Amino acid sequence: MMGHAKTEDIEIFLTVVDTGSFTGAANLLNQQVAKVSRAVSRLEDTLQCTLLNRTTRRLELTEEGHVFIRYARESLNTLYTGEEAIKLLKQAPSGHLRIDAASPFVFHQLTPLVGDFVAQYPHITLDLTSHDNIIDLLEHKTDLAIRIGDLKDSNLHARLLGKSKLRLVSSPEYLHQYNEVTHVDDLSTHKLIGFNDASKLNSWPLKTPVKLNFHMTGSSGETLRQLCLNHQGIALLSHFMIGEDLESGRLVEVLPEAIVRPNNREAIQAVYYKNSAVSSRILAFLDFIQPRLTL
Repeated sequence: MMGHAKTEDIEIFLTVVDTGSFTGAANLLNQQVAKVSRAVSRLEDTLQCTLLNRTTRRLELTEEGHVFIRYARESLNTLYTGEEAIKLLKQAPSGHLRIDAASPFVFHQLTPLVGDFVAQYPHITLDLTSHDNIIDLLEHKTDLAIRIGDLKDSNLHARLLGKSKLRLVSSPEYLHQYNEVTHVDDLSTHKLIGFNDASKLNSWPLKTPVKLNFHMTGSSGETLRQLCLNHQGIALLSHFMIGEDLESGRLVEVLPEAIVRPNNREAIQAVYYKNSAVSSRILAFLDFIQPRLTL
């Protein structure tokens, strides 16, 4: 007689499938590979079928595996939704909330708010990471990601948090040392700062196209901001990371009318997988930060 599968074994099996290997699942779950392998074998014994074909090069779902995984995801999602519903009844969201955003957004928007958030929701433990490239939420075990710009991934739920204008900025000291920027064509004679591994971010949405030659590049928006503050040139940055710099005069905006608005890099969106439970933790966090953001 077939027994009932353990929830933990199902979770481990799904993680193996999502990461593509026992080693990847073990690393994400912080468990030994042997334990992960035993969990999948135990699940197969319980179901009396083979779910994964194991080869030296890769893992492949069997026909039974394809059938089971659909119901496994759905059942776990239902279980998690029920757990969250109970927490909402208690009005006390709790547990880990893993959030990922580009480093400038973490530094300038999220970290100033976490103290008040934790005070209001003391049972939620925040885990903040910063990746300046778009990450796979499943692979990084991320509950919620905040992304800048338009989304193309149809597997994601999204909440628009607001829009942040792009601004061409430099330090007053840089402009004092070099010529003023009075026309978009002047950009071709100035030191421009761009991104070194994201070519689309170096295609500035200018009303009048001009050839851009980048004198210096960095891997993140925060690096570009610091280079501007240290008088190295002109960069195109989102207002959410430079608002205080502009107010204090540490940075100044050049050619404010040169940027096309609206453009596809203004939207700030919170995203999570459609097949994940809409966690009370996620809703609590989004409802808390949205009115407090300074985009």
